[in-house]
Amino acid sequence: MVAAQASVTAELDRLGSVLEPLGRAFVDAGETLALVGGPVRDAMLGRRHTDLDFTTSARPDTTERILRAWGDATWDMGRAFGTIGARKGDWQVEVTTYRSDAYDSTSRKPAVDFGDTLAGDLGRRDFTVNAMAVTLPDRAFEDPYGGVVDLAHRRLRTPSSPEQSFSDDPLRMLRAARFAAQLGFTVDDDVARAMTEMADRLEIVSAERVREELVKLVCAPYPRRGLTLLVETGLAERVLPELPALQLERDEHHAHKDVYEHTLTVLEQTIELEHRLGRGPDFVARFAALMHDVGKPRTRRFQPDGSVTFHHHDVVGAKLTRKRMQALRFSTDTTDAVSSLVELHLRFHGYGTGEWTDSAVRRYVRDAGPLLEHLHVLTRADCTTRNRRKAARLAATYDDLEQRIARLEAEEELASLRPALDGNQIMETLGIAPGREVGQAYAWLLELRLEEGPLDEDTARTRLRAWWADRG
Repeated sequence: MVAAQASVTAELDRLGSVLEPLGRAFVDAGETLALVGGPVRDAMLGRRHTDLDFTTSARPDTTERILRAWGDATWDMGRAFGTIGARKGDWQVEVTTYRSDAYDSTSRKPAVDFGDTLAGDLGRRDFTVNAMAVTLPDRAFEDPYGGVVDLAHRRLRTPSSPEQSFSDDPLRMLRAARFAAQLGFTVDDDVARAMTEMADRLEIVSAERVREELVKLVCAPYPRRGLTLLVETGLAERVLPELPALQLERDEHHAHKDVYEHTLTVLEQTIELEHRLGRGPDFVARFAALMHDVGKPRTRRFQPDGSVTFHHHDVVGAKLTRKRMQALRFSTDTTDAVSSLVELHLRFHGYGTGEWTDSAVRRYVRDAGPLLEHLHVLTRADCTTRNRRKAARLAATYDDLEQRIARLEAEEELASLRPALDGNQIMETLGIAPGREVGQAYAWLLELRLEEGPLDEDTARTRLRAWWADRG
């Protein structure tokens, strides 16, 4: 705890140019101000913030007047909820009036009631590690619910009873899983028990809010922790039922892998490889890893010899993935990207030991399109065998495929696969008007490009005329 408070002191010193003038401005106006929640928690963990959350005794109009005098810009973030935002230089702040909310059991939207005390405001927060504050400008540390102890034990508890907390706002159950994934924390037994017993309360949470929490969880440093918690408490059945469905009963001869554990391992291996995709967590890659085998429960078949098959689980999985992402209101682009990766994730296994023709390699690149690097990552991550020889063989084979793609790319500009003739040139060559036949000719030329590689314009025109004549 001493180390944590020392971290807070160091962070407050760094933030002094923001905190002290702002704190004095509220005190001079006869109000109180405190840094609260995530910034205090993360300061103890040695994590830095430029977005700061405050709570105050001031009502929104007063807060807005003070912030306008202090900052470069202010905005109304939700006056009815007591929140005013402001920016000064690189710093962004949100200041919210003390709250004392009342909840309707049929909705997670509170009837907002402004409170009068800091302790009362902290008591309505989700977890004790987020219910700590530092008053300003005197820098007094307030921790009425033991958040610093829970932080030291890396544990999530609620300030009030978890049943009351989750009844007030069921989204907090998903936040528990998200914080477990972000911070590497465990949840208190009472919290886990309440999450299990109250999972059906998630029915009143909108799909959009569920999606937001799920994205944050998947993009966190330790997503396995959060996902495991969702499965163990039954929350996953409400938000991502395809995940617990992967816990297939093993056949008596243990002839197939534990698909659920395999999936979590693929996710972790995807994270290890996502540096290939650029900086920061890549949601598309991670979620594709999480969903890549969701078609297996629907396609599992036991054979007479005791073996197990999952034929076409890639196609079925892509459909299930699209349906789930649409239900969670993901954007069309994100849904298309993840679903495509799920459908393509087995394509490499037809490569054998490198027998693909150049035509097949071109089609692999064409079908992956802008997701080619994501497909490289997912395919490599999907190898979870403990057989080192087999793993090394698969890696070497994929190395060979990538090298062939690179060679063809250098020779043929694979990234911009298109026929030698565009639509206008096709119409000119065949003497036809715009219509469906132009599209058919274009598709035929594209297939020719995939089969044979680049053609010069004269050759393409000759081949196109011959094809057109043969159509009768």
